[in-house]
Amino acid sequence: MQRRSAARLGPLLLLLLLPVAWGAGPEPPRAAGELQVSSRLAGQAARVALHYLNYRLGSPSALRALGQVRKATVKTIPGIGHKYYLQFTTEDYKSSQNVGTCLATVLYLKRKPRPAVNINCTYTKDQKQTREDDYSFYKKLRQQTKPITGNDIPDSYGHIEPALEPAWALAVAGSSYLMWEKSTENLGYFMAQVKNVKQWITKDDSIDFDYLVILHEIPTQEMISCHLRVIWTPGHPLKVKYFCLSENQQSESEEGSGTESGSTNGIFNEEEANF
Repeated sequence: MQRRSAARLGPLLLLLLLPVAWGAGPEPPRAAGELQVSSRLAGQAARVALHYLNYRLGSPSALRALGQVRKATVKTIPGIGHKYYLQFTTEDYKSSQNVGTCLATVLYLKRKPRPAVNINCTYTKDQKQTREDDYSFYKKLRQQTKPITGNDIPDSYGHIEPALEPAWALAVAGSSYLMWEKSTENLGYFMAQVKNVKQWITKDDSIDFDYLVILHEIPTQEMISCHLRVIWTPGHPLKVKYFCLSENQQSESEEGSGTESGSTNGIFNEEEANF
């Protein structure tokens, strides 16, 4: 389950590539108007929208990564914050194949750290097949005779053992919540690595994992350790709890249950010219 993008490379390669890709320091937004599609702020806002989408869908078979930003504008709302209007392509997190285009707005509020996101996407992948893939994924995990455990996913070469791919997929979905929660206009996040994972065998129908994940904060280059608890059942909102400890030892915790504000409206019918 490997991608060519920096978000899926091993931590050592990640540290080398991200400063070049994202720039060395803060990039102040324009007061209003169009942004260059290659700008860090445009890419960061698009990734925030995808963090929100991956978390709200709660589907390890429907995870998306950013392809290319095609259009980005920003508007200043006096007393409230900056609102980004975005159009971008997306890729399947596992295969890197194009899986559709998204229109999104991301509002960074001055008095509330979590961005407000609305996102609508087209889907090239059959939705019935996605549900069937989720069920097969779920059935495989429920049939485990021994709990899944592992360390350093991916390893320093970017490799993920096939037996650990299910644990990695749910880590991506769960960490999407905390990356959306922590993102600000000037700070973005990648999940660099799962340091360790343990599956809990449950008596109900849920899949339950405990993780220690490492987030890479951009542009500060800080590495943040987060304990993450992810509980998943197909067709139900993903449940996430986390506790993070940054390099300066400041801690924070939060939980989500798939009921936060925002919207993911699935297939959109808006004309691109109207966006």
